[in-house]
Amino acid sequence: MVAFPPCKINLGLHILHKRTDGYHALETCFYPVPWTDILEVIPSDTLAFSQSGDTIPGDPHDNLCLRAYHLLQKDFTLPPVRIHLHKIIPTGAGLGGGSSDGAYTLRLLNDLFNLNLAPAALAAYAAQLGSDCAFFTQDAPQLGTGRGEILTNIGISLKGKFLVLAKPPIHVSTAEAYAGITPATPATPLTQILTQEPLAAWKGKLHNDFEASVFARHPSIEPLREKLYRAGAVYASMSGSGAAVFGIFDKGVDLAFDPGVLHWSGVLTR
Repeated sequence: MVAFPPCKINLGLHILHKRTDGYHALETCFYPVPWTDILEVIPSDTLAFSQSGDTIPGDPHDNLCLRAYHLLQKDFTLPPVRIHLHKIIPTGAGLGGGSSDGAYTLRLLNDLFNLNLAPAALAAYAAQLGSDCAFFTQDAPQLGTGRGEILTNIGISLKGKFLVLAKPPIHVSTAEAYAGITPATPATPLTQILTQEPLAAWKGKLHNDFEASVFARHPSIEPLREKLYRAGAVYASMSGSGAAVFGIFDKGVDLAFDPGVLHWSGVLTR
């Protein structure tokens, strides 16, 4: 079975406070973007994982795809499989590519072996893999609260808008991003901005709390966001903890980027 795990952008991201378990409470809107990896899971005589495309940092034996298999194996008798991941979505970008790969492995295993796990059950397993993994068991924009694993439908659609993503040759670790954060309650709730304000009013109101500290540590990121605004973006922001930035346009644009900047553009489909 083959799937195409997508990435996401964050429409606003507020870090509210430090939790007693060491995580941070946040609120954000996860929005699916059709820039995808390619994931194949097939029955095999032995469990195996292979990878092509962009290099994934870290130990391949600790890849989220394998962790997803072992997580389900605790509760179900799973035959061995061969997992192959062709990596396209850049890592260290704030786009959730690894989280998507892990969640889609759960989804493929659920279908392949008829485990009959409902979406809520899949989301619960995915939340054990990572804070934003649960989102990728959904197929629509979601308001994320808690660590990001508590998901609620949100009435927002950017379907038909043109999106440009750009990721400079910088890796921003989540730990690094959180180190520069001072949690605070936002003046205006995220849902109010997203559901009551038009897209044209988001600039100056819809914020990603990671931007200030990440821009200061990596000064080449902010100019990419400003490049998107100069090209006519209605709204532009950094996604997640960075380093990718995105711009939302009313119509298609053709932008050139410096060598080393990975980029994707296309029409949003949800």
